[in-house]
Amino acid sequence: MRRKERDMNFQTTETIQRLWETFLNEQLASLPPEQRDAAATQFEQRFGELMAKNGADGDGGFFDLIGLGPNGGAGFDAIGYPHVQPDFDDSVVPSQLHAAAELYFIYQHERMKVFQVVDVLLRLFRLGKMRIQRGPGARGLYLLQKWQPLRYSVRDRMVAYRRAFNYGTAQAPAGAVVNRNFHRQLVGFMVALGQYFRDLLIGEVIRGGQLIDQRPFGSVATVQRIGLDLRYALDRSTYGNIFALAMEAGHYLKSVLQLLDAPDIKKAFDANTKWDVIEIVSNRYLGGVAEPSQRAKMAESGRRILQFVADNDFRTAIDPILFQSVVRPMGAHAEAWLAAYRMTPEGRGFPGVTPALRGVLGVPQPASV
Repeated sequence: MRRKERDMNFQTTETIQRLWETFLNEQLASLPPEQRDAAATQFEQRFGELMAKNGADGDGGFFDLIGLGPNGGAGFDAIGYPHVQPDFDDSVVPSQLHAAAELYFIYQHERMKVFQVVDVLLRLFRLGKMRIQRGPGARGLYLLQKWQPLRYSVRDRMVAYRRAFNYGTAQAPAGAVVNRNFHRQLVGFMVALGQYFRDLLIGEVIRGGQLIDQRPFGSVATVQRIGLDLRYALDRSTYGNIFALAMEAGHYLKSVLQLLDAPDIKKAFDANTKWDVIEIVSNRYLGGVAEPSQRAKMAESGRRILQFVADNDFRTAIDPILFQSVVRPMGAHAEAWLAAYRMTPEGRGFPGVTPALRGVLGVPQPASV
């Protein structure tokens, strides 16, 4: 009886594989065009379920094949189909990816000199060079000076940025994994999203025209492929203290931003907002301001994009219409990030969406005429 079940198991699998395409074409041909995309996605999911169901269970098929099963050696036609469930793209730690998103937000504020500004205020408060006494800002500076709540030093943070994003010049610890391709993959993901939505717009306007051949890169597969690579690389480089550091530094950043908005501190620098305080202190004591407008937008949109990457499984067989709906809010964040990135020192050489995407995908640039 068991031998017969295995025969049917293998024969059923072979039949499904051989006749599936014919069955799919016949079924889709009988449906209205507007229903075919959704039906094709459902058929693809059903095909995967059938393949998994008809695969060999456990190690029995392998032992039968090599002659160690209860029935001795068995031929190929009596062995269950060796269906292996793909799970590489799911083997990530979500908490690490969310911590990486927060760490990126913290990094951009580090580049805005927020942490340095707070250190300057603490020094001025201690030396009596800032005219505040008993207000909320003075009390906040006193508590920061007394308790020193941020235990991760600037060196610790710089090492974390180097490990997770390959940003900065800090020396990575020996043996630690450094995410050397992060920035390239992040820019690639942003430009893939931007190109995807630009292609949708172009396709709606000139659908069927000759210019449609000039948009080969704006596809769901491109966004998914770069997103998966980005997620995998972040997962393998953000182990250790990255989660704890991101949580502690994130809470500290939130507290100091509230502190910089205290009325007595703003009055001491004749400022209207906390961002004015950061700009004035940076110009006066830190050698100049560091693109606060661009960094703030990159922090906001970059964190949101990385959160999306962390939470999306990028299923290959997803319905394109569903994917378009899910990813649409990210298109605005990608465009905002790119617009801000172009105005930073490292982004002023940005070659544009299409050339950058060609570079990420390894496609040769067209020869100049």
